[in-house]
Amino acid sequence: MRFLFVTLLWLCTLVCFTSCRKDFEYAPSSGQLEFSRDTVFLDTVFSNIGSSTYSLKVYNRSNRDIEIPTIRLAEGNNSLYRLNVDGQAGKSFTDIPLFSGDSLYIFIETTFDVAPTNQNEFLYVDQLLFDRGVNEQRIPLVTLVRDAVFLYPATLADGSKESLLLGLDEEGRELRISGFLLEDDELQFTREKPYVIYGYAAVSDGKVLTVEAGSRVHFHKDSGILVGTGGSIRVEGALSEDRELMENEVIFEGDRLEPEFSEVPGQWGTLWLAPGSIDNEISYLSLKNATVGILVEGNPASPAPTLALSNTQIYNSSVTNLWGRNTSIAGVNVVLGNAGTHSLLLDRGGSYRFLHTTIANYWSNSFRTGAALRITTYDAADPENIGGGDLLQADFLNCIVDGNTSRELSLEQRPGTDFNFFFSHVLLQFNDTSGEFTGNPLYDFSDTTRFADLFQNANADFSAPFRNDFTLGPLSEARGLGDPGTAQLVPLDILGTDRTQSPSLGAYQE
Repeated sequence: MRFLFVTLLWLCTLVCFTSCRKDFEYAPSSGQLEFSRDTVFLDTVFSNIGSSTYSLKVYNRSNRDIEIPTIRLAEGNNSLYRLNVDGQAGKSFTDIPLFSGDSLYIFIETTFDVAPTNQNEFLYVDQLLFDRGVNEQRIPLVTLVRDAVFLYPATLADGSKESLLLGLDEEGRELRISGFLLEDDELQFTREKPYVIYGYAAVSDGKVLTVEAGSRVHFHKDSGILVGTGGSIRVEGALSEDRELMENEVIFEGDRLEPEFSEVPGQWGTLWLAPGSIDNEISYLSLKNATVGILVEGNPASPAPTLALSNTQIYNSSVTNLWGRNTSIAGVNVVLGNAGTHSLLLDRGGSYRFLHTTIANYWSNSFRTGAALRITTYDAADPENIGGGDLLQADFLNCIVDGNTSRELSLEQRPGTDFNFFFSHVLLQFNDTSGEFTGNPLYDFSDTTRFADLFQNANADFSAPFRNDFTLGPLSEARGLGDPGTAQLVPLDILGTDRTQSPSLGAYQE
């Protein structure tokens, strides 16, 4: 009992003592703060579009608790940067405590209208100032702002957004997506400024969307391009001299320009060539980070292919890079890289011809179940649907079909449909270790009417396949295995290298 009494007395004394103390006393900052970076680069943003939030960490490495007299922007209230210091928003802060050995976060973002500068690009800078006078420390803030052409659905009189009618569901209700028809003066994309699209930009009957060499087209989440019945798209990219700059190629990607988003799949919707679109031609396009890269539908037996695709790379789609649905596609020098399911999906039949094409899926973002190349006369989106179509012809000449799973080819035929395909001079990853496909005529690789000069399970040795670099490494067995006659039809590879002598398989000549 006595022990309990003494303990309570000691606790009461301690409480009384601490309650009578003055607030913690801090030494003034002496200009010895340390920072997580010496400059804050907010990367590139589009005009009038808010940046991501960036952070700066401030350290007190001294053995004293300090108080920072001021943290402020050099441009004061006129600055277009916004700060959040220790949970408080503003542009100027005073008497910020920082314990010995502790740190605090400063969060920074900006929105800038480049139009008044009369420049397509403008470097916007300010400085973050700590303390004043001899103890003042400065951290530069730097943002590159780009002007852009913004295309988006109009707001209607009732407050709703403009939309596109896709058809009717089984109960007769309208199926719509957010989108708008491109006007005549919007059908020519140039390299002068980037384009930023919200919703689906649609090409209507009798119209042609032309995208000139060097154009950059960015898509917001759930956005894309829809080419409708009677419409066409012509992507007129050209070979670039600088592989990093890609100055002449056309690029389709998301609208997040920060480096951490450069390889994030599924940032936008698709380039959708709907049933009835005609004479679509795409050359030297790099398309990345979509949900479905290009979706092509309809016109399987038309004299001209629904899509003529050349010198193009599509990768990092969260579902499929190129999806042909009962349609016709002609592809040369095409690279279909990593995707969440298939690099190339051809379903419901159709007519297809690919020369010197690299189809390779080394997806590592999540578990993948689909083969790099899947060909089926079923409806892949709804296998129970009775709809389907004949595979009129699917030819793969001087191609590579490869990936990081044991079987990268899937062939599925609905009973009662034609299924015509031919692989000639193709490196194919297909290792049926369990014997699951033994006796299946579709996988009879000795059948020369369907498979000729097949190089099964040879080493493609890509340079950096997990980063979508499918150039051939020094150990690649695809070197020199191409058919010279096919190579004469596509004498230059995707980088402009002559391949007529000892042609390699796939899109790259090494």
